[in-house]
Amino acid sequence: MSQFDVTIIGSGPGGYVSAIRCAQLGFKTAIIEKYATLGGTCLNVGCIPSKALLASSHHYEELQHFADHGIEVSGEVKVNLEKMIARKQAVVDQTSGGVKFLMDKNNITVFNGLGSFESATSVKVTKEDGSSEIIESKNIIIATGSKPSNLPFIKLDKERIITSTEALKLKEVPKHLVIIGGGVIGIELGQVYLRLGAQVSVVEFMDRIIPGMDAALSKELTKVLKKQGMKFYTSHKVQSVDNAKNVVTVKAENTKGEIITFEGDYALVSVGRRPYTDGLNAEKAGVKVTERGQIEVNNHLQTSASNIYAIGDVVRGAMLAHKAEEEGVMVAEIIAGQKPHIDYNLIPGVVYTWPEVAAVGKTEEQLKAEGIEFKSGSFPFKALGRARAGGDTDGFVKILADAKTDEVLGVHMIGARCADLIAEAVIAMEFRASAEDISRMSHAHPTFAEAIKEAALAATENRALHV
Repeated sequence: MSQFDVTIIGSGPGGYVSAIRCAQLGFKTAIIEKYATLGGTCLNVGCIPSKALLASSHHYEELQHFADHGIEVSGEVKVNLEKMIARKQAVVDQTSGGVKFLMDKNNITVFNGLGSFESATSVKVTKEDGSSEIIESKNIIIATGSKPSNLPFIKLDKERIITSTEALKLKEVPKHLVIIGGGVIGIELGQVYLRLGAQVSVVEFMDRIIPGMDAALSKELTKVLKKQGMKFYTSHKVQSVDNAKNVVTVKAENTKGEIITFEGDYALVSVGRRPYTDGLNAEKAGVKVTERGQIEVNNHLQTSASNIYAIGDVVRGAMLAHKAEEEGVMVAEIIAGQKPHIDYNLIPGVVYTWPEVAAVGKTEEQLKAEGIEFKSGSFPFKALGRARAGGDTDGFVKILADAKTDEVLGVHMIGARCADLIAEAVIAMEFRASAEDISRMSHAHPTFAEAIKEAALAATENRALHV
């Protein structure tokens, strides 16, 4: 029987990063992965493959605008979806292989199979061939992640009525892709196929897309994507989804009580994700699971069993890879007797469309609901020299600061490179910077980052220079 100091169940970003940090801290560490490849949802059927397809489709879309830059492309330009999907898979394989290299480098023992509790200190690993072995461990970290959610009346055939997993490996560009859910995943994959020639219709229950983000970002992203050709049907409640002879019919009720019918060749069900604990046998270890299927944890991510912790999508909070990574490191350091800390208000959120959308901190709606007095400063990308030079003039940066202290409370941006620019806002807020602090820091010219400085100036007595 193998014995370890720490065993992690699940090798996604939270699990494998936690394993590395445990090994760095001197613990004999094991990681258990149900599937043949490491990396979890993010690396295999989530973050990495979707960004690969977004990048490939973005290159194709850029070709349509080369003439604006004085570049004339002669001959036919075609999309080879099979090669695009193959490239995506190559990126996934390389990245997953990189995780295996890191496990070997850090002397982490990898077990392939389904991990399930036998007790609070023992885990059974059941392999594909049915054989099993027991691992004994002083501490155990649950990092089993999440799976796509579904609506109870929708039958997923995974051929025409699909989830994000199937959308990453289609064999043809849809003629009409109906997306149920206007959140991050649906919008990103919708833009991939929109660029490749599909008609895309988004049916959303809430009154706007990306409803968890600042309303101004939702409004701007809707405007830009409409300009690109995407169609939106917000405040529509889906009633049924059926596939008959490869024609998918989606029926939804609008605010007037009318039933609106959508017909497409594919329907992507993108209504969020659910914690994944199937087969874990958490009750055998005395680990409590909430009604929503989440592992119940305290502020130290400790479960009801004192030596067992849980991180990432399987616990409360945003389902983000980088949130899981921070939690994985925190738990490793807690086990080592250190006192790490995570400020969940400063975990950034990103939508990898083009323009990109990114945010950190409080939204305007949250500040109003909490009765916090604030001031706001915005700066449009169209007033930015670098944006005009590159032809990426959609979007803006908005900074929300405390009305009395000037401390930055939230930063919300949409535009080119915002997925990278948001890090500046996170750093500033981690050090509790004021809007004036940011406004007095030199930003290279011409850059997209200047929009952050200008927004800070706008929030500081309306002092923006270039608008």
